[in-house]
Amino acid sequence: MGAVLARSEPQQQATGYIQPGSLLELWFHTGTACNLACPFCLEGSKPGDGRLERIGLEDARPWLDEAVALGVEQFSFTGGEPFIVRDIVRILDYALRRNPCLVLTNGTEPVLQRLSAIETLAGLPHPLSFRVSIDYADEARYDAGRGAGSYRKAWRSAEELHRRGFKVSLARQRDAGEDSAAADRGLRELCVAHGLPKDTHIVSFPDFLTPGAYPRVPTITEHCMTTYHTGESRRNFMCHFSKMVVKKNGRMRVYACTLVDDDESYDLGGSLSEAEGVRVMLRHHRCYSCFVYGSSCSEIQNR
Repeated sequence: MGAVLARSEPQQQATGYIQPGSLLELWFHTGTACNLACPFCLEGSKPGDGRLERIGLEDARPWLDEAVALGVEQFSFTGGEPFIVRDIVRILDYALRRNPCLVLTNGTEPVLQRLSAIETLAGLPHPLSFRVSIDYADEARYDAGRGAGSYRKAWRSAEELHRRGFKVSLARQRDAGEDSAAADRGLRELCVAHGLPKDTHIVSFPDFLTPGAYPRVPTITEHCMTTYHTGESRRNFMCHFSKMVVKKNGRMRVYACTLVDDDESYDLGGSLSEAEGVRVMLRHHRCYSCFVYGSSCSEIQNR
């Protein structure tokens, strides 16, 4: 990917970057296997997919321990669909004895079928939160991407998780040129109708495209990062305070963030200590979404 984007980089301008600070949040990718096959999935997830392999407790435990030793304050989990992973409840049990956790989920059968097991995690030392994907307020539009009946299952999961005392946020897809405030208001009205708080946190994402897409986007230079961003806003980039662990070819590796696991140049090594302080170059096309829209998968500032 880097070679493709490099053609659009002015040779006289240095590429923009983020210099990581203290690691506050560690993400775990539970694998790209999913019970759904959404055509827009930024991870290309689908049933049986193995681009990123499923993790078990023995994979995650050393990273959880190292993260605690380094002062990490939150663990977050994404997929694929985390709840098709056999060990996910055991992993969360181990993690929640050390830090708060967030799990991203599509909220369909894998969650509904494991509600009893999930409920056992409610009394652990740290809180567990969920982000359920509600792409659109419109049911037909939602189900067109995720499959008939998925919309109602996702809302049911959100209701059931909230009823069991877990904090629930929502993720939606952002349309080009949308009125974002109006879109959020519409979704919050649905939250109230489904028994969720009206101030439920909503995270919106632009179209990140699928793994391996090579769109041409404007180059982010050092000049861009100092002209259009301040020191404070640069610290809000996820790659300043978080990293993600994935399993590839049987090995656990750490990547710069949740959005760049399709580019080997963002592989930062085999331990958090090895990855510490490595400058993150903003060459990936998804970095441009972070630059322009302030996109972030993290909720660490919303705890």
